[in-house]
Amino acid sequence: MTSIRPAEPADMAAVADLWHEGWHDGHAGHVPEGLTAARTLEAFHERTPGRVADTTVAVADDGTLLGFTMVSRDEVEQVFVARAARGSGLAEELLDGAEQQVAAGGHQTAWLAVVAGNARARRFYERRGWSDEGDLPYEVSAGGQTYVSPCRRYVKPVSTTP
Repeated sequence: MTSIRPAEPADMAAVADLWHEGWHDGHAGHVPEGLTAARTLEAFHERTPGRVADTTVAVADDGTLLGFTMVSRDEVEQVFVARAARGSGLAEELLDGAEQQVAAGGHQTAWLAVVAGNARARRFYERRGWSDEGDLPYEVSAGGQTYVSPCRRYVKPVSTTP
């Protein structure tokens, strides 16, 4: 059984580990090499403590982190699921929850950025009703440099409230 709940500070080291693994799975070879090199495990451990408040985690009964999302205002910034949990339906549950968070924040539309070369993620979002709105040159700072990551902007209506 898996529980989905708001993150706690004690979760963030496992979030960093999973984020690092998942990020490299989906981004390596699709973003500038310098960005890939800068996305070290240490860099993810530095980034996560400040993200507790906007992180939701999926945790197995034994305490193993299986996935997480990060939501900032109307953007679903991160959706990652552990390799062992991929294909289990957990990504759908996490994404549904992230969409609900965006709607609860008073936004009618959610958006997210997907690396253009990450075909698996793009198919997933499209199956979940997200629409590809086009190119999004996403500026990313890492390792003291700024990189432009070739992304696609996906959007989805999340609220029918005017």
